[in-house]
Amino acid sequence: MSLLDRLQAFTQQHATTDADSMAPLGAVIEHLYSATEGSIKGRRTILVGTNNYLGLTFDNQCINANHQATRTYGTGTTGSRLANGSYAGHQELEKELAAFYGVNHSIVFSTGYTANLGMISALVGKGDTIMLDEHCHASIYDGCKLSGADIIHFRHNNAADLDKRLNRLGDKASSALVIVEGIYSMLGDRGNLKDIVDVKQKYDALLLVDEAHSLGVLGESGRGLSQESGVEQHVDFITGTFSKSLAGIGGFCVSQHPELEVIRYTSRPYIFTASPSPGTIASTRTALGIISNNPSLREQLWDNANRLYNGLKSMSYELSPEVSPVIAVNVGERDDALSMWKKLFDRGIYVNLVMPPATPNRKCLLRCSVSAAHTHAQLDVVLDAFASFQSSELKEQLA
Repeated sequence: MSLLDRLQAFTQQHATTDADSMAPLGAVIEHLYSATEGSIKGRRTILVGTNNYLGLTFDNQCINANHQATRTYGTGTTGSRLANGSYAGHQELEKELAAFYGVNHSIVFSTGYTANLGMISALVGKGDTIMLDEHCHASIYDGCKLSGADIIHFRHNNAADLDKRLNRLGDKASSALVIVEGIYSMLGDRGNLKDIVDVKQKYDALLLVDEAHSLGVLGESGRGLSQESGVEQHVDFITGTFSKSLAGIGGFCVSQHPELEVIRYTSRPYIFTASPSPGTIASTRTALGIISNNPSLREQLWDNANRLYNGLKSMSYELSPEVSPVIAVNVGERDDALSMWKKLFDRGIYVNLVMPPATPNRKCLLRCSVSAAHTHAQLDVVLDAFASFQSSELKEQLA
């Protein structure tokens, strides 16, 4: 089979709609009215699949900061951090991130994806070992592959399994890198971080925690699961993204280890990728300040998450294992999932349709992400739509 034939076979296998119907993968939002509403295929739609956890994409302070920086510094840097792409704003954001996390060292990357790719591939190499939670994000998997290190998976959130596998390494365990997440992006469950840290400490391994979905969401000041769990002093590296709670695009790593600074000269994704635009950096700095000074947004987010989760649970849907801003509804087979997704869209609701192999346990999911900007009225519309699937008539249509 030629390369093009293989691509054609893939296209046929993953086709989900007719040419004239709405495609759930890659839906185009034609217009945005707010952080929670937009137009898709000319239909006014409630957006429940954006990861816009604090709703800051339409915050006036963030927008004004972006405009001012763009007028002052232009639309882009046109270069990498080590060439001509480090502006004063990049360095100021690094200082502010370090202060936010209470550490001395921070690096800003161009995306959250390249933060994981760049950090992991620079921290470990051939002959080293990575202990990887099996539910970690694709960017983490790709960083592990790029590193050339030996990759050992341990069962999701299972500290005992991690202990067993580290023990098998013998003396090499002390040079292993353990990687977990704060909130896992598909099912929205927290990492079992306290127990993971205990095991990490036992073997004196290094620990990297990706707080992409927990920044701004968990912890007394929004620093993530490491803060909520009280183990920040034992986490060696924290990576994250600007594209969720911080409402921009970019990524970062913070650490108490001064060796983090060496990454600037050894991480290929950092060295060879153009740096984030000045406007994005400015709006991110503003959003970080809002997270630090406005805990009411977090409170509203959790109020909304509980409202949607508990409402769906009362309908006996099979849901994510715990309440979080990511609420995944298990809908079984591919055709059922696609049919339900289309019916939600017909009612003016956009959620993420996620299918194997991207999902844990190879289940099809309707993945909802809740925002602090959602109103109770909007969430009730979503709940009413899911309630309609409980009717015997609609069950027959889906069958």
